Amino acid sequence: MPFSHTITVKADDIDQMGHVNNVVYLRYVQEVAEAHWKSFASQDLQKDVLWVVLRHEIDYKKQAFENDQLVGETWVEEASGPKMPRNVVLKNAKGEVVIQARTIWCALNSFTKRPLRIEESLYHQFK
Repeated sequence: MPFSHTITVKADDIDQMGHVNNVVYLRYVQEVAEAHWKSFASQDLQKDVLWVVLRHEIDYKKQAFENDQLVGETWVEEASGPKMPRNVVLKNAKGEVVIQARTIWCALNSFTKRPLRIEESLYHQFK
C-alpha cells in the first residue's frame, strides 16, 4: 500500500511558462519521501540514519498549476546493501499522473557518514 502525502502548489513553484517548474517537482519528490520516513521512523532512528540521493529519474506527464492539490504516493523496492529504490507518483485532483519518479537512496550512519546496510528490520518499516 503506497504512502500518500498532499502538496499544494504555491506561487513560487511556478515558472515563466505558467506551470510548476521541473526542478520543483524534484523538491516535491523529496518532500513525499521525507514525509513517509517521518511517518514511521522514531526520533532516535531519524537521528541515527541519514538518507542521500544517488540517482533521480523523472517522467513528466502533465502540467500542474498554482493552487493545484497534488497527491504524492510513494513505495519502496527491495533494498540492496545501503541502497533502496523509491518510487513517487504525483497525481492531480482528477487522478491523472503528473509525474512518475524513481530515486535510488542510500542510507548513511549519521555519525560516521558512511553507508549503512539496510537491515530487514529497517526495510520492513517502510511497508
